[in-house]
Amino acid sequence: MTIPLQYRIDGPRHAPVVLLVPPFGTTLSVWEPQMPELTRNRRVLRINHRGHGSSPAAGGSCGVEDLALDVLALLERLELTRVSAVGAGFAASLVVWIAANSPRTLERIALLAAAPRTPPAHKWSRLADRVREAGMESVLADVSLPWFTPDLVGERPDVVERFTGELGRVDAATFASVCDAVHTMDQRHLVAGVRVPALVVSAAHDPLLPPGHGRRLADGISDSRFDVVTGAAHLLGVERADRVNELLVEHVAP
Repeated sequence: MTIPLQYRIDGPRHAPVVLLVPPFGTTLSVWEPQMPELTRNRRVLRINHRGHGSSPAAGGSCGVEDLALDVLALLERLELTRVSAVGAGFAASLVVWIAANSPRTLERIALLAAAPRTPPAHKWSRLADRVREAGMESVLADVSLPWFTPDLVGERPDVVERFTGELGRVDAATFASVCDAVHTMDQRHLVAGVRVPALVVSAAHDPLLPPGHGRRLADGISDSRFDVVTGAAHLLGVERADRVNELLVEHVAP
């Protein structure tokens, strides 16, 4: 069963649509630094994943396919049949899934701080267990640590506090299920089925998914471009909005 996702639309009413899919653990506000540039000539659709923001929580387990079907159901409800899409972090896997399984839905895609599979060294299942046992507070530090460079943490503690606060308000049971989905995510068999133009961008200082993961993702997509943004960790669209905006405007909103 799909979940009716919370969403927001901004920009010119009849302009082409760009869908923004935030990293798990963040909300649609993570895209605020991109809005002034993208809404110049695009209608921008932002979403909150199930259990995030005001999107309803969901009982039981879920996988990448379930989370992607939430997004597809929203597009169908809004009668949007052809959009460009930007996905970030492990949630970029939803965009990859849609591109491979519903190819007529997407026109162009951009994948930020992404990977074709979850690295085996990651212990997302342990995070899921901890959330179920002790709630979101028990994983705030571990989940948010890779998001920003030490420089930003020192210079902008208000930014760190805002995003950590949003993470803490995510529904715990749903986030545990999302962690399970991330733990088993492996799309190496899917990426070859992505036939739309793709931009893959990694952050030079991302400790969660270093640039090699983005390179391998881009190498698996026939029509792709790969770039690395310096001076940023996992949430590169927040920390280096200037460069990320340049790349996104060029690719999805020229």
